[in-house]
Amino acid sequence: MLARHVPVLGGAGGAAAGARAGRSGVQRLGALLAGVGGTGLENTLTSLGLATLVGRTRFDVLDELITFIAGDGDDLDSQAARDAACDVLDEVFGDADTWTELTDTAETAVSRENLPTLLETFLAQYVYNRVPVIAERLSRITDPHAVRQADEEMRQIIQVLVSLRIPDDPYTVDWAGPEGRQIAEDTVRITYEALQGLDGDAQ
Repeated sequence: MLARHVPVLGGAGGAAAGARAGRSGVQRLGALLAGVGGTGLENTLTSLGLATLVGRTRFDVLDELITFIAGDGDDLDSQAARDAACDVLDEVFGDADTWTELTDTAETAVSRENLPTLLETFLAQYVYNRVPVIAERLSRITDPHAVRQADEEMRQIIQVLVSLRIPDDPYTVDWAGPEGRQIAEDTVRITYEALQGLDGDAQ
């Protein structure tokens, strides 16, 4: 099922080229997380031009950050990235609500060790959200348990295929520059090539 959606998006090359919100989202999320883990939430928001969010509560901060990462959701690609960004930011901020809680929780949640994992989670969720056949196929299954199991299996397959190739210290990457763009492009391309390869593996 997963391999078949890649030709729908124009093959691995076309799917990667069309994944604009995913590529830019990886870059912007990388810049955000590396900043939070390095200099803290307040300094990072200021450096990213989001100083108006300093001191605000959960709803305002997360709403603006999702738009910063993934755009305003005016097409399916952007909406897929927004949903993925929401999932990752929920991991980063947990149940925090006040500004102090948001700052403390985020700065504890992000580290050099787990930053790549958070970025891979974003991309895996984004790719899953772009698969046009998943919802239609799952709707044919009448057993709720089977639906959940099939959904989880597909998510796990995509998660395994996402391979983020970054330097040992992700805090040193210029995520907003050419280095970050190259990492994002390579990761998206490799992921779709791996997905397309599933069809051959299954034969």
